[in-house]
Amino acid sequence: MDLVSKYQGVVGRVFGNENSSSNEDSYVERLLDRISNGVLAEDRRTAIVELQSVVTESHAAQLAFGAMGFPVLLSVLKEEHDDVEMVRGALETLLSALNPIEHSKGPKNDIQPALMNSDLLSREAGSISLLLSLLSEEDFYVRYYTLQLLTALLTNSPNRLQEAILTIPRGITRLMDMLMDREVIRNEALLLLTYLTREAEEIQKIVVFEGVFEKIFSIIREEGGSEGGVVVQDCLELLNNLIRNNASHQVLLRETIGFDPLVSILKLKGSTYKFTQQKTINLLSVLETINLLLNGGQEADPGKDNNSLTNKTVLVQKKVLDLLLMLGVESQWAPVAVRCASLRCVGDLIGSHPKNCDALSSKVLGEEPQVEPALNSVLRVILRTPSMQEFLAADYIFKSFCEKNPDGQTMLASTIIPQPRSMNHTPRDEEINMSFGSMLLEGLTWSESESDLETCCRAASVLSHLLKDNIKCKERVLRLELEAPMPSLGGPEPLMHRMVKYLALASSMKSKDGKTSSSGYLYAQPIILKLLVIWLSDCPSAVQCFLDSRPHLTYLLELVSNPMATACIRGLTAILLGECVIYNKTGDSGKDPFSIVDAISQKVGLTSYFLKFDEMHKSSVFNSAKLDMPRQSLTRSNAASMAEIEDDEKETTDQKSEDHPLLVLMFDSLFVSFVKGLEANIRKQIVEIYSNPKSQVAVVPAELEQTSGESDDEYVKRLKMFVEKQCHEIQDLLSRNATLAEDVAKTGGSDSSQIENRASSGSERVHVENLHRELQEASQRVEILKAEKAKIESEASNYRSLAVKMESDLQSLSDAYNSLEQANFQLEREVKSLKSGGATPDLDIQAIKAEAREEAQKESEVELNDLLVCLGQEQSKVEKLSMRLMELGEDVDKLLEGIGDETELPEYEEEED
Repeated sequence: MDLVSKYQGVVGRVFGNENSSSNEDSYVERLLDRISNGVLAEDRRTAIVELQSVVTESHAAQLAFGAMGFPVLLSVLKEEHDDVEMVRGALETLLSALNPIEHSKGPKNDIQPALMNSDLLSREAGSISLLLSLLSEEDFYVRYYTLQLLTALLTNSPNRLQEAILTIPRGITRLMDMLMDREVIRNEALLLLTYLTREAEEIQKIVVFEGVFEKIFSIIREEGGSEGGVVVQDCLELLNNLIRNNASHQVLLRETIGFDPLVSILKLKGSTYKFTQQKTINLLSVLETINLLLNGGQEADPGKDNNSLTNKTVLVQKKVLDLLLMLGVESQWAPVAVRCASLRCVGDLIGSHPKNCDALSSKVLGEEPQVEPALNSVLRVILRTPSMQEFLAADYIFKSFCEKNPDGQTMLASTIIPQPRSMNHTPRDEEINMSFGSMLLEGLTWSESESDLETCCRAASVLSHLLKDNIKCKERVLRLELEAPMPSLGGPEPLMHRMVKYLALASSMKSKDGKTSSSGYLYAQPIILKLLVIWLSDCPSAVQCFLDSRPHLTYLLELVSNPMATACIRGLTAILLGECVIYNKTGDSGKDPFSIVDAISQKVGLTSYFLKFDEMHKSSVFNSAKLDMPRQSLTRSNAASMAEIEDDEKETTDQKSEDHPLLVLMFDSLFVSFVKGLEANIRKQIVEIYSNPKSQVAVVPAELEQTSGESDDEYVKRLKMFVEKQCHEIQDLLSRNATLAEDVAKTGGSDSSQIENRASSGSERVHVENLHRELQEASQRVEILKAEKAKIESEASNYRSLAVKMESDLQSLSDAYNSLEQANFQLEREVKSLKSGGATPDLDIQAIKAEAREEAQKESEVELNDLLVCLGQEQSKVEKLSMRLMELGEDVDKLLEGIGDETELPEYEEEED
């Protein structure tokens, strides 16, 4: 009721003041009153029809109905089972209250009555159970409107509806039964189950237990597979919801239904060149299903890898690889989205599966006599497609094929053979007869126009996959020599030198308006740098070849500090320079590691150089690539947009500081981790080189030669002193150099002024050591003081015990005195009684009493004086101890708290007085 009252307050604010809002409000209220209290059934039906009409058309009426109408119509659904027309009208009215009005006649505001009404209806006690019970009604429209109403509730309040359905016995079973109903009912039930199973794992388990797989594929067969309509899309979305990240459901599907019904959907029938939008969406949905099966399950699932391998094996046995190649490579009339999804599925199918890699390498496409290996066809797609998305998808196949497959890499690299100049630029109609290596080499070495540079960039990406983690392939390709464009320019040049040439060319290309070209700058340079970084990694011969041309090192030093380059380009250039240090085995002057580090220090500065690593990791490319982003699932809401992938390679940006978006996909998490490992080794190696610089030949000064008249012993002694002095200076310099390099490597973000301040870090370190030694001595003194403190505390404890004992003795003395007083009192009483009896009239009672008191007082004074002497001595000791404790910083009052409670002493003194 509190929620309803708040809702009514919202209604009042929407309607405005009473005069302007009472019309709609009172009209809805009168209709509800007629429905609830009407005598004639016909009048009640008419009221429901009128209410449904006004709620459908009026924004304000929806709000008013939500505030007061749900209990009335729910009571109709409960109590009017026999009046089918009334039940239909109530369901239609409820459905109208939950559907948003696009063109509201009422005042425009931010309140969404459909959402608020859904929330109110889901909160009504027993409302969900009541609606599910209506699914058993015989009337077609009652079941149809009920399913639509549940779907509307699920769209607006998914969590509450899911929880309610799970608590209702046979709730899911009733929905599953609707899949076997008439086509319209079946489609509504299918859509409802699709929404229910998107995230609710418990509902997914119940649906699978109820045999949903058989019903899904039965509906797909009835609808005609991929040629069917939106119903097939809903079936596949429901299937994907059930097997996404769920290995057990995938195993159940594989071992019960099998993959044959799924594979049959991929087979193109009839006029294959006709791809409607719905057919495209259906194919994308089934390709997503295959991708989920290839993924295997959740990352945390221990059986994920085994399930994934089994699914890959079974799918290849079912000829899925042939169908995917048909869709992705041979069917160039297919939409770009379908081709890209098919190519990515091929990459997932062969990834980490050697047998599937072998199967792909042995596949041939086309018809006799125009047949060629499948990998050649995929390479042609990479080099020729105008779509950037298709290039990325095809490139993913080579990445998956070459990952942990040295035999496959060697097989492809062995076909790279230089062609004579006259055979280059083969006509496209004859390309089918070219080998894989010849086609790749032609893509790498085309002319220097911007479009050819883009082709070279794509070929460089494929070559980087062939060379990754394979020394034999690196050295084999390293030996390739290309003919010079013109004989006058000299002899052949290595392929690596041509790549560096294209790297420099990419940054110099300008578009017609004078701005830097996007395709020649924003992603060509990073991809070529990626190739060079992979090529030089752990390959000294590649480093030697790279440094054979002296301008290469000069160009890298300029590029790493170029403010016009992106952070990604500068960072990869810094990595490439570092590889020339850590994998450098040459001893040639000017090319050895020390010379390169010295050049970096002089031209760039160590601080600025290490700062490039930090900037690179902060860039959008490396931040986005840290985690592999999950692919977006295909749903009704995004199906149309995902089916229409545009060629986005023409998307440009005028900001030179931004990286191209495709680099996020090309620089995956494996490459990012690889670069981080190289960075750590580079820092460590540069520190070591600075700590142990290259030895130089010392020239002995002329004054150190033996003078005339100087004895040999004196000369040796003088030389010894000189050498010792030099040794001390060298050690101090080495210490300073190592400290400087360590500080620079660790901080990375310091400026040049801070480097100068660290020049004296060796002496600072000595000062720090002295301070550390003084700190240790102070710590020892503190420990000694702590021991003395513990000893004093022990003595104080003993004195406290002695004081307690003395107080006990004093208490005993006080008790004895009290006893004496009592005896004296008793004697006085006896004397009085004797006086009254007259037995001893001559006794001097007062004299006897005074004498007894005097004797007792003397005895007590002697004992009390002795006790006071002892107390005085102990008090002096306590004062001394208190002064010592105060010097040590202890709270003396806190220590003496509770000691020497003198409550008895005043009583004693009072009695004594």
